[in-house]
Amino acid sequence: MSDDLADRITANLPARDFNETAAFYQRLGFEVDFRDDGWMMMSRGPLDLEFFSYPDLDPFQSSFSACVRVAALDALYSEWSTLALPTQSIPRLQGPPWAITDDLRMFALIDPNGSLLRCLGP
Repeated sequence: MSDDLADRITANLPARDFNETAAFYQRLGFEVDFRDDGWMMMSRGPLDLEFFSYPDLDPFQSSFSACVRVAALDALYSEWSTLALPTQSIPRLQGPPWAITDDLRMFALIDPNGSLLRCLGP
């Protein structure tokens, strides 16, 4: 099966402001693939995120989240940690990766909208 047809699921997260959200994720290596007034799609290789407009969202009350599963968790954390993202408040990067189980580790990213991305890998 080609990668284009591989089974997958794509996160749908809120965005208070598409410009702010796009700028944040572009720092993380994502590119805008589609955008209109109500929807934005971004990708970084095989990682896809989609955002819907939610201008009244309070990021401190958000319960939106997604899991980002990668094979090279340490490399992704290392790359993102060089961006000098805050480690407290919103947005923030929390790490380094910690153990969830014997073969699964995680670090966390909170975006400007308060959405939690659980970055998981070996």
